[in-house]
Amino acid sequence: MAEVAIVSSAFGAGSIWRDGHAAWFGATKRSGACAFEVRRELMHDADAHPDALRALGTALAGSGLWPVWSTPDTLYADDGALNEMQLRHAVECGRALGARFVKLQLGGFAGEAHAARLAAILEELGVKGRAEASAPRVVVENGQLEQGGKLAQFTALFRALRAAGEDKLIGMTFDIGNWQWTGEAPLMAAVALAPNVEYIHCKAVVGEGARRFACAPAADDPLCRAALARLPSDVPRGIEFPFDEPRVEEDAARYVAWLASA
Repeated sequence: MAEVAIVSSAFGAGSIWRDGHAAWFGATKRSGACAFEVRRELMHDADAHPDALRALGTALAGSGLWPVWSTPDTLYADDGALNEMQLRHAVECGRALGARFVKLQLGGFAGEAHAARLAAILEELGVKGRAEASAPRVVVENGQLEQGGKLAQFTALFRALRAAGEDKLIGMTFDIGNWQWTGEAPLMAAVALAPNVEYIHCKAVVGEGARRFACAPAADDPLCRAALARLPSDVPRGIEFPFDEPRVEEDAARYVAWLASA
């Protein structure tokens, strides 16, 4: 059975803005999930201060959950340079929260991994290597934009890191649904990137073009099941689709059970 995380947005962005992340820790625990993904874009600035994040992390741990810190910050700037300031800030926030993973967007990676500099920063921050209880693991996610959402960028990134002898320097969050925004084939991406995947976001997609929306996969959804079969079975899986508002807790429990065994 895989560990399952619930991404805060599954409870509705409006609900998170109104009630705060902590209001949903109880429902997450009752659903059978192991983890909760805190999202920077759904927080007021004061709530993202290190002292506030430490308090939030303490509440999460008290609920019996481990956290993921998710930020829209990017590992690479638009010009392809390593985005050192955003990386440092993301790690500092994740450490304050007590996160197992610190998840960034890839951004403008253009072929140069800056492996030596990236390794030095992660070593300095004490987060080099796989996720441990004492230090968060940095992972990059495929996003919904062309920049930071193309398969070629990710294969080039991990190829460059391997060539530098740093193939395990960072990991990947593989978002099954996001590939469809950028016109990529999720199953092809799963085969190519499986060795680097350490966390999975699961969602189905409805609509076309820019008018696409995340939705819950059907029980027999062929894409999610096929993608999960090609990805590592021993990494956490995150629910990133909206629950039905009138029956949030029932939905959460049902989908946690489904995703844990899918």
